[in-house]
Order: sequence, then C-alpha cells, then structure tokens
Amino acid sequence: MTFTQQAETPPAAGSAADAGADPALPVLQLVGVSKRFDGFTAVDDISLDIREGEFLTIVGPSGSGKTTLLRMLAGLEQPSSGNITLRGTLINDLPARARPTCLVFQSLALFPHMSVGRNIEFPLKAKGVAAAARRARALELLKMVRLPEDYYGKNVMKCSGGERQRVALARAFAYDPDVLFFDEPLSALDYKLKKLLEKELKDLHKESGKTFVYITHSLEEAMVMSDRIGVMRAGKLVQVGSPEAIYGAPANRFVAEFVGEVNVFPVSRGDGGWVIGETGEPVRVALPEQMAGARQAAVVVRPEYMRFLEAPGDADNVVRGTVYNEYSLGSRMQYQIRSKHRVFLVEMSRAQTRAGDGKGEVLIGWNAEDAIVVEA
Repeated sequence: MTFTQQAETPPAAGSAADAGADPALPVLQLVGVSKRFDGFTAVDDISLDIREGEFLTIVGPSGSGKTTLLRMLAGLEQPSSGNITLRGTLINDLPARARPTCLVFQSLALFPHMSVGRNIEFPLKAKGVAAAARRARALELLKMVRLPEDYYGKNVMKCSGGERQRVALARAFAYDPDVLFFDEPLSALDYKLKKLLEKELKDLHKESGKTFVYITHSLEEAMVMSDRIGVMRAGKLVQVGSPEAIYGAPANRFVAEFVGEVNVFPVSRGDGGWVIGETGEPVRVALPEQMAGARQAAVVVRPEYMRFLEAPGDADNVVRGTVYNEYSLGSRMQYQIRSKHRVFLVEMSRAQTRAGDGKGEVLIGWNAEDAIVVEA
C-alpha cells in the first residue's frame, strides 16, 4: 500500500471536518464523464454522486474501467469529456497535488532507510510542521492504525507486510485529506490478513469520518466494507446501490452472476404460463412490476435459497437430481446437484444439514418469491 500526495496545503473551508459541511451534498460529482485512449473508451459516460463521509466501492472485472475512473477522480488523468466537481467546483484540470485528496495504491513505496515514525511524518515535514508537532501526530496515527507506540523508531523494513500496510495508511492520513482513494490495496495479502485489514479499514472509516472511494475486483471485500457499491462493466456503471440491494436486487444478469455463485436459467412465457427455456418445463415466476409485459427473462436463484425437499409439494418449483459433489465452506456446506438438464447449487449452514442431504437421488426446490427475475 503506497500513496500519492494530493494536497500540499490544509483542506479548504467546507471540508468534511468543517462543521458547516452538509453530509447530504455530494463531495464529488461526476456528470457524463468519459475517458478515451486512441479510440478505445475506457470509461463511458458515467454520472455519479459521491456522498460526504461514505465508503463507496467500485467493483468490476479486469478491464472494466474502474482504475481509470479512480485516476480521474484523483487527478492523475483528465476526462476526455464530462465534468468532475469537488463540492461544486470544477476540478477537471486541477492537478493531483492541488486536490485535498490522497490516493493509496497496492504497491509499497515507504522510504526503506527511514523509521516508521519518519515515514509517517514525511508529509507533515513537507508542510513545514514543527518536529514536536510531527511526532505527536505520528504517535496519534500509530494508535489509529493499531501499531504500538514503540514502533515510532523501528526501521520500516523490519516490519511485517501487514504492518507496512498500516504505516502507509497512517502516512496517507497524515495529509489530512478530505477524500481517500484506494486502488486494490489488499489484493496482494494472504486471506487471514486481508480479512483483518478489511475490518480495520471499515473501523478507520467510521472513526475518521473521511470519504473513502475504494477500487477492487473482489465483491467480497466490497460487501464487507462498503456503504454503497458501484458495479462496472465495459466502462459503464451498470448498478450503484447498497450491498443489500446489489446482492438482493441485481439490475441484470451480469450483476447477479458477478456478485457470487448463482443458479441461473432462461425462461419464456408460453400459453399456459412460464416455462424453462431449454426444456419447456413449467416454472412459477414472481415477475417484477417493471417486467410485467416481458415474454422472456432469466431466473436467478442463489444457492442459499435452494433447499432439499421431503416431497414435491414442499416448494413452488421442484427439481429431481443426483448429488454429484459436496464442498465444505467452513461454517457452510455447498452441494452440486446434477439433474437431467443442468447443474444446481444448494448451500446451507452446517447446522441445517441432515443425514442424507449429500447422498444419492434428491429433491431440491425453491419458492417463486425467493428467485430474482432479470432481463434475459
């Protein structure tokens, strides 16, 4: 985790720390923002309000444009078209060093010959802050990132990888930015440390009151930390919402499948009702109001809403199949069920499993209201 300095002067009046700031107003606003490189459109006509003090995460597959979007927000790239404003002031051409923001990268760029304390103090020294005040602030920041006070004099290269991540984060906070941008800062860490730092970042966000804009390809990271999530695909923001909305009410099939493992299949409306596309088997569908006139759709059933049945009447929709494999997910179990036409996933907590669930021929099913129906 490293950083790029974005502000050489203290934040202007009206910052998040200013008592007069209105948290309902966007700190950053994008209107019709696009970025093109030699005919290739990396970011395509994005409009977005980033709220004061929120934790917003942008997710998407590689090449979706999320890092290019972040670089424009941070001032490292200029939009090809559209406008970016910071509290109502146009900043399209404002260089990174003049913005009250800070960008934290995945790679480390700590000064290897310096102590932890001197690394944290670096931006304060650049501002001309007196030595005693720098040390006091560095000690505060060490406490904030959960490092012992005696690390102040420790050579940074003698710290573990996770500790150096914390030092870099403390140095970013030393700039006192209004907005912190994060470009996949945890992607190189092992699973256990990543989970720990996810929670610590969420805690730091709550304690600091700063606006966090976070980029990752991991939906799991986004779900744990974020107030809102934006999902990008091919340069466009296809959905922005709370983690609950992104998971429970995806805007389309791409979002539904990106958010996690799902059972998904096409359905069409016949004379006698809805049927599964490739088999013609009848299926009960709870169609959302906006799709009332649709003739075709895709049904998405998350594995946790599938269940083993005792009898065909125990669910609106029933599939007979054979247990092909089972997977331990720690506190949960996942079963792969092969029917005549497709493979289904069923997932449940270990406490819900019963003898026989993972063996032989089984009945599985789901209720219509537990499925998500999206455009095909």
